[in-house]
Amino acid sequence: MPDNVETTGRATRVAAIVGPYTSGKTALMESLLFVSGGITRKGSAADRSRLGDTPIEAKSREMSVEAVAATTTFLGDTWTLLDCPGWVEFLQDARHALMMADIAVVVCDPDPARAVMVSPYLKFLDDHDIPHLIFINRMEHAKAGHAEILEALQAVSERPLVMQQIPIVEGEAVTGYVDLIHERAYHYEEGKASSLIKMPAAVADLEQGARQGLLESLADFDDALMEKLLDDAVPAKGEVFNSLSRDIAANLVVPVLFGEAERDHGVNRLWKALRHDAPTPQATWERRQAVTPKGIAQVFKTQHAQHTGRLSWVRVWEKGLTDGMTLGGQKIGGLYALQGAEVNKIPRAEIGAIAAVSKLETVRPGDVLTEAEALAPELWPRPPQALFALKLSTVKSGDDVKLSTALARLTTDDISLTFGPNSDTGELLLWGMGEIHLMTAVDRLRSLHNVEVKAERPTVPFKETIRKGCSERGRHKRQTGGHGQFGDVVLEIRPQGRGEGFAFIEKIVGGVVPRNYFGAVETGVRESLARGPLGFPVVDLAVTLVDGSYHAVDSSEMAFKTAAGIGMRAALPKCDPILLEPIWAVSVAVPSEWTSKAQRALSQRRAQILGYDKRPGWTGWDVVKAQVPQMEVHDLILELRSLTMGVGTFEWVFDHLAELTGRAADKAVADNKALTE
Repeated sequence: MPDNVETTGRATRVAAIVGPYTSGKTALMESLLFVSGGITRKGSAADRSRLGDTPIEAKSREMSVEAVAATTTFLGDTWTLLDCPGWVEFLQDARHALMMADIAVVVCDPDPARAVMVSPYLKFLDDHDIPHLIFINRMEHAKAGHAEILEALQAVSERPLVMQQIPIVEGEAVTGYVDLIHERAYHYEEGKASSLIKMPAAVADLEQGARQGLLESLADFDDALMEKLLDDAVPAKGEVFNSLSRDIAANLVVPVLFGEAERDHGVNRLWKALRHDAPTPQATWERRQAVTPKGIAQVFKTQHAQHTGRLSWVRVWEKGLTDGMTLGGQKIGGLYALQGAEVNKIPRAEIGAIAAVSKLETVRPGDVLTEAEALAPELWPRPPQALFALKLSTVKSGDDVKLSTALARLTTDDISLTFGPNSDTGELLLWGMGEIHLMTAVDRLRSLHNVEVKAERPTVPFKETIRKGCSERGRHKRQTGGHGQFGDVVLEIRPQGRGEGFAFIEKIVGGVVPRNYFGAVETGVRESLARGPLGFPVVDLAVTLVDGSYHAVDSSEMAFKTAAGIGMRAALPKCDPILLEPIWAVSVAVPSEWTSKAQRALSQRRAQILGYDKRPGWTGWDVVKAQVPQMEVHDLILELRSLTMGVGTFEWVFDHLAELTGRAADKAVADNKALTE
């Protein structure tokens, strides 16, 4: 915690700063800290020296990859700011931080065409009734008027937006703003607070209309204010502020402010809005009681750090934490304040504070901690389905156990990551939300856990089957000193329907093959199906043991197992083998304006489009349903995000196996042969 931060009589409030990649969230947090005195010098985006850029992976990728916390004071009140990652692949970390916030600041671009990029954040905030406001960043570079920007944002917000300011424009530059509640005009000043100026005549009429719109929006939720407007009475400024604060706390309206974070323009006004309108920690905790058990603190993030070990980030709810106390049934090993990359040991954390606790080895994000136990919340944001996978293998021999341990830690810290072997190919797969997400995890394997891995595209689990039947004898005879080996079987093979799997049947008459060898024959048949003539596992066929012979001395289970394998290897190439590829049922969700592009992208991936409909619960979104070959899905999410400014997504489930012929089949067979030789 910086020197300027002092504990005040009011509990620490928390504001989460969220928004899409490139919106300027980290710049806004830097400006908020600078304006409030939390830092004495601002860092820059060019050299990644801002407080929010402190994680190593954030610097290397030039984007936020996890939440960063910093504490400051403004007008005597203590605040913790949470700068959340903006790239959609790291959205889960932002969601967890938002669950702890008293208020969220949604940062967006002034381009109306990019308004859709904030829709996933606004939807989450509305679904969880989290109070929030919108800060339009880089307003001085806007090419559209504020009314056009507001209209575009309103189209992606379920709550009514309330513009608290209008810009003062001179030429093509935004030089200041008019505060619609105070009815005062301000001029931006370089390096210092905005100065009060006389209301420019050019905006006077516009100000009156905009203020009336603000009052009417608030009056929709305030009967007393509505009566005054109907009587043409002028409400007092204090009454307007109180009405706005109540509506924000109840998540009924969303105020909109603007500025230029890089130049600190509008940031002081944003601070005042936060100070006046953000709910208290007690109010936030009461709001969450419907879906959260009572407890002292709640975990929202865990991380393994090189010098402190496992840290659990918590928000303190019902009473202060002290170093060494018992929490969640475990003794605290250390209590820390977070300030960017700095982790400073502290003796106590008061109500409302964000703190890090060590030695809580078994807790997970969302857990509510009493002194005796960790309680799971009734409602906590589950990670979306993983959409992208990479095959991992260790560079150094003998690192397999080390890799498993490291992956377990990574997936504990980031629950949107999963790992495990593919049941069909045996490859170790790491699943996540996209390529950057997974490559960031690979970087952390190296930097935090000292495990070097090779990351590659996973193998598609092709299968093969047969299209006609045949009969084949399998005979194994070997004479050596002493007992020899003898097994003789006649097998009839026939195809089964798609998805019916494997069946083994025996129709032996007269005991030509003793019953005690039937199991060995089935085992030999099953083992031969692991790799068919095309090089892949064989499925959907039935094998019937119809005849054979045995030797009273030389026959054995091993001999009959071997004979069955010989017969199958001879039979399968004669049964017209064909390759099968896995087909996924995919539901692609995109804003309606990009539905046709999404359909074209799917068609180019050999998809069968089944149709589309409105996305339930999402205004202006569609869901396109299709069946897509798995080999075409690997980088589908990357293309969808490219088409939709990062917001498109999909869900998937394995549906069926389909025959694959032609060049694609020939290539799959050749590639597999090259890998296995």
